[in-house]
Amino acid sequence: MSLPLVEPDLALLREGRVLIDVRAPVEFAQGALPRAVNLPLMDDEERRQVGIAYKTQGQDAAIALGERLVSGGIKAARVAAWQRLLAAHPDAILYCFRGGLRSQVAQQWLADAGILRPRIRGGWKAMRQALCARIDAAAEQPLLVVGGLTGCAKTPLILALDNGLDLEGCARHKGSAFGRHPLPAPSQIDFEHAMGRRLLELPGPLVVEDESRRIGAANIPLRFWEGMVSAPRIRIEMPLDWRLAQIRKDYIDDLWEIHRHQFGDWLGWALMRKQLTTALGRLRKRLGSERLARLRRLQSLAFREHERGNRQAHEAWLAPLLTEYYDPLYRHQLEKHPERHFLHVGDWESCLQVAREWSAEVRQDGRSPRQSA
Repeated sequence: MSLPLVEPDLALLREGRVLIDVRAPVEFAQGALPRAVNLPLMDDEERRQVGIAYKTQGQDAAIALGERLVSGGIKAARVAAWQRLLAAHPDAILYCFRGGLRSQVAQQWLADAGILRPRIRGGWKAMRQALCARIDAAAEQPLLVVGGLTGCAKTPLILALDNGLDLEGCARHKGSAFGRHPLPAPSQIDFEHAMGRRLLELPGPLVVEDESRRIGAANIPLRFWEGMVSAPRIRIEMPLDWRLAQIRKDYIDDLWEIHRHQFGDWLGWALMRKQLTTALGRLRKRLGSERLARLRRLQSLAFREHERGNRQAHEAWLAPLLTEYYDPLYRHQLEKHPERHFLHVGDWESCLQVAREWSAEVRQDGRSPRQSA
């Protein structure tokens, strides 16, 4: 029987197609395709043994060992897992690392069970190459970078735009010592794949937040980062009390909701306190021992007041954190790059309007990134 193939077309991801990743769990953890479900042909130990056989005895011996390791009840269980997923998603497609032996074996076993589904030609590797090429191509699209002091709600502005690319969302990190997400950060590969997947929907001008190249554990791909560095900018400026309210929402209210949802009230509260106290401790070198001790006392008092229902008490340590650490750090970065030109400096609403007007103008004129700078 001829087993069907589909080309490594990014339209599969744009359509939100469910994919069956038959690689081993350790491979899946290093990076998978968007909307992929890991239902492996071999587990990690089986894959390790087959790999050794391949290196020492050749392909035929490796295939024979794989057939012995994954047989009987083990084989039946894995076929049943694929069948259950296909019952829920009949148009799901199979892939392995290069679209070769493992996905072909899975296809054949499913065909023997009366289910014929295609595999992706070239597998994970071909699809990843296509996603990375999309990111590189995006570096040539017109880019607008949104900057501003901490607490100026740059991410909400990005999310308010139909052409905004939320890099922090892709990295699952808010880009500061306090920006860690309670859930594990994506691998570098998964960050790039999330970024590439979002870019499939954004063929025109892009608006991104001003970031260092590293966001949490992820690095922005080099060509795209270079495009950001040379792009025109706008800067949000908002008063301290407005920024404090935003920071309290980001660092306290939203963080608490995530912890509470994931871990429950008691454990969630303990883990949130630990995350925030640890984040403050990571700034020891830059804050200095005396200032860190003062902020820790204020943070501890704020947690006590929070338990009594006064969430606003956190502003007692968040305000000096902004004015004594984050604000001088940002202004220092501005002074390091006096050549950078800002198309607009203003409040949040005016910056949102300018971003929309810039996007509309670039779409209308069809200008290149260099022409739009």
